[in-house]
Amino acid sequence: MTSFKELNLRCNNMNNNEKKRPLTGKIYDIQGFSVQDGPGIRTTIFLKGCPLRCPWCHSPESQQFYNQLSWMAMRCVGVAKCGVCLGVCTRGAITPGTNTYADAKQEEIQLVKVDRSLCNNCGDCAKACSAEALYICGKDYTVDEVIERIRQDIPFYNMSGGGVTISGGEALAQPEFTLQVLKSCKFMGINTALDTTGYADFKYMEAVLPYTDLFLYDLKHMNSEMHQKVIGVPNERILDNAGKIAEYGGKMQIRIPVIPNFNDSKKNFAETGEFCKQLGEAVTVIQLLPYHNLGVVKYERLQQEGKVLEAKPPSEEKIKNLKQLLTEMGLTVVVH
Repeated sequence: MTSFKELNLRCNNMNNNEKKRPLTGKIYDIQGFSVQDGPGIRTTIFLKGCPLRCPWCHSPESQQFYNQLSWMAMRCVGVAKCGVCLGVCTRGAITPGTNTYADAKQEEIQLVKVDRSLCNNCGDCAKACSAEALYICGKDYTVDEVIERIRQDIPFYNMSGGGVTISGGEALAQPEFTLQVLKSCKFMGINTALDTTGYADFKYMEAVLPYTDLFLYDLKHMNSEMHQKVIGVPNERILDNAGKIAEYGGKMQIRIPVIPNFNDSKKNFAETGEFCKQLGEAVTVIQLLPYHNLGVVKYERLQQEGKVLEAKPPSEEKIKNLKQLLTEMGLTVVVH
């Protein structure tokens, strides 16, 4: 697993020639007309790279810092009708695969197979794939390129009280790029939000604080041992950073993913509620995010190793009870 320290070294350990180049960030998606990542209509910038490994992650393409080849079988038209990718891969990573019946085409086709041990994510096959069954997750953008994309959505911000949200992965795994985008947005008078796991050196949090109107802050479990066991990192840094943001006058929307048999006990929610109360007026609202399994198919497309949670989503009654528990503690709670 790539550590947060290693991610930052990749971002910051540049030689003198590289420092002269425009600052870039590795992004896997830019989503316009987003209404779930802060107030109003927003543009959400999704950066690659994350030090956490949540088994329920619905965006596994966000975890690694490098570009990744993704393979969507349902788009493939088959080797017989196309097969161009077989010829362009110089490493022999793509070969004829299994036969399958394509409902949409009402015929049997032979798919291709990607050998991940040979693939170097160069993207040549994706460029050749007219059906976009093969595509690359990840693209380098300069700050200016991102700002130009953001400018297109300014009318939507003005009419809705929206703005820009930097998300991930973990946006602070690319700290300088995230800082410069936030600075540019504030210079243009655009509302900003930073969606974060909280697992970052506080010096990066401190740097972005003056340019961040709202932190969308994840709290996954109050027990550090359980946090480490399931997610791969302890939670002390996350809780400490939340406290410091509150001390510095920052505003937070606390996000709690409700994960069956992990953090959905009354005990954990009561402890989470007490912690949020300690943060005082810094917490604007608590958002409950019931687990869903929509990300499982993305692991299949990436053929990515790692723990993948497949569980039954929490019932409406369960979510209602957890919301009531926090509400009775005097906290404002919404369910996404």
